[in-house]
Amino acid sequence: MSSAEPPGRLRSYPALPVCVVEDHQNVLPFIYRAIGSKHLPASNISFVHFDSHPDLLIPVNMPADTVFDKEVLFSELSIENWIMPVVYAGHFSQVIWLHPSWAQQIKEGKHDFLVGKDTSTTTISSFPKKVHSYWVTSTDHYYLSDGLYVPADQLENQKPLHLNVILVNPAEASSSQEENDEISSAKRPKLNTDTANTATASSSKAEVPSSDLSDSKAEGGEEKTFAQDKLESLASCCLGNHACQLMEIVEVVLQVLQKGDAYVLDIDLDFFSVKNPFKEMYTQEEYKILQELYSFKKPDRNPTEEGLLDCVENRVHQLEDLEAAFADLCDNDDEETLKRFATYPRMKPLVQLVHSLKNRMETPDYEMVHQAGLTCDYSELPHHVSTEQEIEGLMQSVKHILKKIPKPTLVTIAR
Repeated sequence: MSSAEPPGRLRSYPALPVCVVEDHQNVLPFIYRAIGSKHLPASNISFVHFDSHPDLLIPVNMPADTVFDKEVLFSELSIENWIMPVVYAGHFSQVIWLHPSWAQQIKEGKHDFLVGKDTSTTTISSFPKKVHSYWVTSTDHYYLSDGLYVPADQLENQKPLHLNVILVNPAEASSSQEENDEISSAKRPKLNTDTANTATASSSKAEVPSSDLSDSKAEGGEEKTFAQDKLESLASCCLGNHACQLMEIVEVVLQVLQKGDAYVLDIDLDFFSVKNPFKEMYTQEEYKILQELYSFKKPDRNPTEEGLLDCVENRVHQLEDLEAAFADLCDNDDEETLKRFATYPRMKPLVQLVHSLKNRMETPDYEMVHQAGLTCDYSELPHHVSTEQEIEGLMQSVKHILKKIPKPTLVTIAR
């Protein structure tokens, strides 16, 4: 963990707590309780997150300072946006998102960026119906497609986030024992032998060569580091050698954990198998229309600041128009309304969508349709029903990783 002495002495649990919930955001009360009882520090916590979804979006219609009223905060969050408020509150500083191959929402690698309030306005000027809590300096499509990017000089109460995105492949059943032997004997960063098996993360230390560590600080941009090189090599490491890939993952995770004062291990069971619920609610043709309506136009490969802001503004206008259209449909979805939509080229597919929905159901839930559309931007929600062999392979990979990193202070699991 961090070489800097954490403020105050952290308490240790007599046994490792494991908290299991249904909706993922409901793990937060357990994390806050651990902070309040001084089992976790109030800041510089690392969060190791196994999931098919990043859960790293930002709540709308919630004032930023709500993060400092935990009871109100807990009632405002949902499954896709519960981690970033903890970052803005200053508790999480490092997040590692470990994901399976079918989850590609955020680019692989290391992302250093800032989270904060927008100093220019309480809303994005072109999106008055949505009051974003705060914004980010990340230029990843995950945030651009939600209209959440602003330059660093427009943010106040800035909080740095060091995000690592790591692909975890399943172990092959036939080679799992062989890989286990390889990992056990391979030369790698070792844990402190006095604490690796017994201490909580707040008192464990990973002995990683100092020359391998990055001292870079987030300043609104994204910087390539040793860890970035490691992450980029995962896919090609020892081509086909899964044991080698696991070693690389462990090295990166150990380096990240060394920066924090404690860590929480979080596992969503949809890491192993996941469905996109909207694909079961709408026909293939309807889903295709939603993808057309909500498609996100990405910025140029190396965009300027002006290009990024134009991208966000155009996206926000697009989402605002679609939200207004579906609000109109909630009030009245008669032919007169549809004729009005048909006069706008960008809205013509909406007419076909409404006809299809009304043919299948008496009263379409247009708010739900809009929510489904919001997931159809530059990538879809992950959808992969795993075989038993795939689940077993992923479980073996997770097991190998967890055996080589320090014991966490707390484990949270979403079913």
